[in-house]
Amino acid sequence: MQGIDESILNFSTNLKEVWRLLTEQERELIRANAFIQQYKKNQQMYAEGEEPVYMMCLLQGKVKIYKEGVGGRSQIIRMIRPIQYFAYRAYFARERYLTDAAAFEPSTVCLIPMKVIREIMKHNYNVCKFFIHQLSIDLGIADERTVNLTQKHIRGRLAESLVFLIDSYGLEDDATINIYLAREDLANLSNMTTSNAIRTLSTFVDEKVIALDGRKIKIIDEEKLRKISKLG
Repeated sequence: MQGIDESILNFSTNLKEVWRLLTEQERELIRANAFIQQYKKNQQMYAEGEEPVYMMCLLQGKVKIYKEGVGGRSQIIRMIRPIQYFAYRAYFARERYLTDAAAFEPSTVCLIPMKVIREIMKHNYNVCKFFIHQLSIDLGIADERTVNLTQKHIRGRLAESLVFLIDSYGLEDDATINIYLAREDLANLSNMTTSNAIRTLSTFVDEKVIALDGRKIKIIDEEKLRKISKLG
């Protein structure tokens, strides 16, 4: 754990966007209270039922937000990418966490006490607008994802998850998705069993939509993949 260095705040446009909304006194308040935390792969960041204390901003790495379902099977609610804020909704709702969060790979996170955010929001209308906007976006995504995961066919759900990963993390130079998911994680993201995820991936390979190399997924025909996702 280390204190916050202002140079870290220049890490992304999103962080700078919030930083510009603050007065110098508010910036000083964050400098004095925020800190940087390193998380190892699979290390838990918060757990369902805990009281929310910090707002988190992912600086480097990848984070999964998930919930234990029936029979102990996890459902990945969403994946966090740099630079995104998370872990603050429950505080605004005055409730405990309803989900769990864990580092999908070694990750660097900035933690800001929610009491500091609350104090700033009392006097800064623009910061209030920023978080209303962020929560509204998240709600829209959650609503759309709920419908898609319950109404789409297995092919559509898996294709949608792959498109989501492409849009979130991008492609490497060889068109490989820039995140390596175990089949179980991909199934949990797509609301299906691991065996169904494996069979559907094999079908996509046969159709020359993707190519597989262990956990690496190379996109061969992105247009067709997006079409399958859209049609469901």
